[in-house]
Amino acid sequence: MKLKAKYIDMDTGEYTAVLHDEDCMELGVREQDRIKITHERTTITAIVQTTDSVVNPGEIGILGRTFKTLGAEIGEEIEIVGTGKPDSIEYIRKKMDGLELSTEEIKTLVSDIASRNLSSIELAAYVTALHINGMNLRETADLTLAMVETGDKIEFDRSPVFDFHSVGGVPGNKVTLLVVPIVAAAGLLIPKTSSRAISSAAGTADIVEVFAPVEFTASELKRIAEKVGGTMAWGGSVNLAPADDLIIRVEYPLGIDPHAQLLASIMSKKKAVGADYVVIDIPTGEGTKVRDIEEAKAYARDFIDLGERLGMKVECAITYGAQPVGRAIGPALEAREAIAILEGSKLPGSVAEKSCELAGMLLEMGGIMRGVDKAREILESGKALDKFREIVEAQGGNPDIRSDDIPIGKFRFEVQAKKSGYVAGIKNKEIVRIARTAGAPKDKGAGIILNKKRGHKVDAGETLYTIYAENEAKLERAVGLARRLEPMSIEGMVIARVPSFSRVSG
Repeated sequence: MKLKAKYIDMDTGEYTAVLHDEDCMELGVREQDRIKITHERTTITAIVQTTDSVVNPGEIGILGRTFKTLGAEIGEEIEIVGTGKPDSIEYIRKKMDGLELSTEEIKTLVSDIASRNLSSIELAAYVTALHINGMNLRETADLTLAMVETGDKIEFDRSPVFDFHSVGGVPGNKVTLLVVPIVAAAGLLIPKTSSRAISSAAGTADIVEVFAPVEFTASELKRIAEKVGGTMAWGGSVNLAPADDLIIRVEYPLGIDPHAQLLASIMSKKKAVGADYVVIDIPTGEGTKVRDIEEAKAYARDFIDLGERLGMKVECAITYGAQPVGRAIGPALEAREAIAILEGSKLPGSVAEKSCELAGMLLEMGGIMRGVDKAREILESGKALDKFREIVEAQGGNPDIRSDDIPIGKFRFEVQAKKSGYVAGIKNKEIVRIARTAGAPKDKGAGIILNKKRGHKVDAGETLYTIYAENEAKLERAVGLARRLEPMSIEGMVIARVPSFSRVSG
């Protein structure tokens, strides 16, 4: 059947085409079935949506990304034929039944995901099956390699290659901005790619984008890394393991992050850049992805074992994650804090300490003795700042950027303590919700500065934290949410009196 192409200015996660009900009957297809669309030498498989009004009989509505991939002109006739479901559907059913998938089945499944041959419904079924039934280590290694093969790969002219990654879940974890320049200043190659925020207040790419471009092709990233020793780029633009980005889109609304998929997501990107030595940061504690030390150790064992199967040496750092790292949460605020530490600020100490510990592990993997001490020396001597400026310039940013130059939200509100005592706890998830309500990460200047942290003494009326926003309406919503959530708990030294008995009478 030949139909005239009509452009529809919207997108979904998969290749999508809209057919009139009459044409569906003639083709013998229903909603969510598949059709093959051919224009000249390009053929794609699209998921069918049906209508009796959006397109006329004889037309096919093609959504934005699908239209661009096809390369057709509006009104041009294109060939349409019905097609069956891919074999991957059967493999998803196997995993739903708790069965093991073969290497070839996993390759086919990942190829269909990367090619957008699966609908969002089918992809959600895959993610759910993986969440419930998991994968063994062999399957996870096959999944990782299949994800690597469907995307770009970078082969550097020098070796070894070093990399690190944080499992995430803790706000304010801006350590990449220190670890990368420290490691690169020591003479090691660290082509770091990072993610944007999905459910957090700031991904590393969102923070770096405040002062430098982060979107590069694989060849551009290779050139920058080999020139200055390191990068701080957005992984999504490099097309490393593209199936992962499509899977993440489904994971987010479901609120799940299957263990095997998390391992494959992280390690596929490390394998794609040719990493030989990798450090994994596993933040642990209430409000993070990893609840306790035992679970963190299990994660570490899996990362190490998977690394061995993939030809990478992996070490893991189980880090404290029961409260935010540093005081700043939000892209511009975190950029300011990290650059200030590079400039010589001693506070907040937790950011510098964690960064030097992680960088030190990488240095020791690279044969540098007393890695943490060396990392600290590189930071305190200003060598890390010099290397940071080199990397920023190589990525197209202003090498003379200073922490004070970074604009932050001009609207702010100080949340004050209702009583005196000590900060007993900070709820990570609630802090993130407030920062996102204020506009982060889309509004770069929005976020939170923690004036107090766990264990700090506080007097009634003293500022606990400050909310920043780029407009008043978002600030008002964030303040209202903060009042409802109360993410900081204040306790006295005496938590309760049991029994409550007194001979003193009024």
